[in-house]
Amino acid sequence: MRNILVIGSTGQIGSELTMELRKRYGNKHVVAGYIHGAEPKGELREGGPMAVADVTDGEQIAQVVKQHDIDTIYNLAALLSVVAESRPRLAWKIGIDGLFNILEVAREHHCAVFTPSSIGSFGTETPHDMTPQDTIQRPRTIYGISKVTTELLSDYYHYKYGVDTRSVRFPGIISYLTPPGGGTTDYAVDIFYHAVQGKKFTCPIEANTRMDMMYMPDALRASIELMEADPSRLVHHNGFNVAAMSFSPDMVYHVIKKSKPNFEMEYQVDPLKQSIAESWPDMMDDHCAQEEWGWQHEYDLIATAKDMLEKLSLKFGLPL
Repeated sequence: MRNILVIGSTGQIGSELTMELRKRYGNKHVVAGYIHGAEPKGELREGGPMAVADVTDGEQIAQVVKQHDIDTIYNLAALLSVVAESRPRLAWKIGIDGLFNILEVAREHHCAVFTPSSIGSFGTETPHDMTPQDTIQRPRTIYGISKVTTELLSDYYHYKYGVDTRSVRFPGIISYLTPPGGGTTDYAVDIFYHAVQGKKFTCPIEANTRMDMMYMPDALRASIELMEADPSRLVHHNGFNVAAMSFSPDMVYHVIKKSKPNFEMEYQVDPLKQSIAESWPDMMDDHCAQEEWGWQHEYDLIATAKDMLEKLSLKFGLPL
């Protein structure tokens, strides 16, 4: 990777990934791509080049690629799971039509492409415990359907045209920098915000519903390490399972209670979020990522909770 374009640089993962890539590759080599109305701010804006890069406009993406001599595109443009269910046509337009535009640009200009998939790409018929790398994928949400299509379309461009396409299936992502924004796993971020601020938390997911989760530093490493991996080692290219921890609302609540004994939580289950959560894996088997490019997570639930509580307390100027 010499010159990198991050599309969706102001989103949950994109904002932190752009900054991490700039640390590793140099500020001037990482372009923050954004759409009108979602312009980068602060350090993200001031720290390096930026450009309007709307995935629905293939010609615009091509111009940015040519102008900045881009050789690697991180495509993070997508609607989150719950939002996508309310706007399925837009979810498809951004997630699939947009990806098609990017892959065409990559084919023409010899770019590598990273487009993340998700645990949402699985469904109720998928094995939930230690979900295999290669297994049945029959999701019933537009979010999940678009993610399966992302994997297949990326593979198609790799095998048909030789485009270097790679992706991981992200679990729910936990971060102290980016507030929740419409995902099924957002409760696992929101619960820490409430705990630090001394607020009672109303959980939309049933107490014992387990889902795969990952702390943002691990998610950033996975995104970068896969793109840096020796291609000759890769048997798979798109849709690598990557795992770190699996927990339920009740489990994370009791971990937080050890540091915040006065923290309270109640349940008001959201039927849509609950139905989506139940269709996702409890825990993925990520041995293929381990074997093919050396993936290893660093944060478990205990380490994540400790860091989240510390960082959010600093963020809000509150005592631990």
